[in-house]
Amino acid sequence: MPPAFAALTDALVYSIPIVIAVATLEALVLTFVARRPYDWRSYAASLADFLTREFGVRRFLAFSLAVPAIGWAWQHRLTTVPLNGALAFALLFVGQEFCYYWFHRTSHRVRWFWATHAVHHSPNEFTLAAAYRFGLTGALSGTSLFYVPLIWLGFPPVAVFATLSLNLLYQFWLHTDWIPKLGWLEYVLNTPSHHRVHHASNPHYLDANYGGVLIVFDRLFGTLVVEQNDMPCRYGLVKPLLTNNPFEIAFHEWLAMARDVWQAKSWRHRLAFVFGPPGWRPDGDGLVARAVR
Repeated sequence: MPPAFAALTDALVYSIPIVIAVATLEALVLTFVARRPYDWRSYAASLADFLTREFGVRRFLAFSLAVPAIGWAWQHRLTTVPLNGALAFALLFVGQEFCYYWFHRTSHRVRWFWATHAVHHSPNEFTLAAAYRFGLTGALSGTSLFYVPLIWLGFPPVAVFATLSLNLLYQFWLHTDWIPKLGWLEYVLNTPSHHRVHHASNPHYLDANYGGVLIVFDRLFGTLVVEQNDMPCRYGLVKPLLTNNPFEIAFHEWLAMARDVWQAKSWRHRLAFVFGPPGWRPDGDGLVARAVR
């Protein structure tokens, strides 16, 4: 591992207690200073998800569905991109952002990936603690497959995934409802306002604002929705999840998908339940975002 990325990896590990401390500070301020209702059980569920994933799943379950594809892509890469200048790092950043956009968009529109991503959208409050509720099944569902093209083009895997980690770390501060719109930055960056829309379950706001650091790909591909002053965001899933049991949160959508597949009357329906949009039903009366809108 290049020294720069080794240092970056160490920095990301050291950021874990800082992230938890800042989320806890927000919770304390909102509770005791702002005197706002705060769901401490949801906070605890998010923390349990985070710690279980970081210190349990990742350490004792190293398997990832994407590992063979990553290895193949690096072995058969078209070239090797030397990360020795600003241009190379800029290309890596933009390429990773592009791949993240399509990962994120697909995670909302294909139920197989939504089964993991729904965990992140399950909190019914929008707080910093919700930022690190990602679920336990990302590696098993193959979410890293979306970054294989960058590796095939010649970017080292460690660099690609270190950049992705920085992307996710940037998004931590976006999970707030108390930071207002940020003027001209709204045109370029993903901001708390844009991310509030992304987490909202209002019909008008569904399936929008998939960017990580940037919002430019949402503008380019027509998925940008701007937060409206007269339309407060309602957070959580379209069908709210009311439990704070971390394992029920982590696996509720997988169990629902398995139940739908088991009860399906044809293989076409079984495949649609897995690879179709979340909420799809054979009779057309489901909760697909387009139908909800």
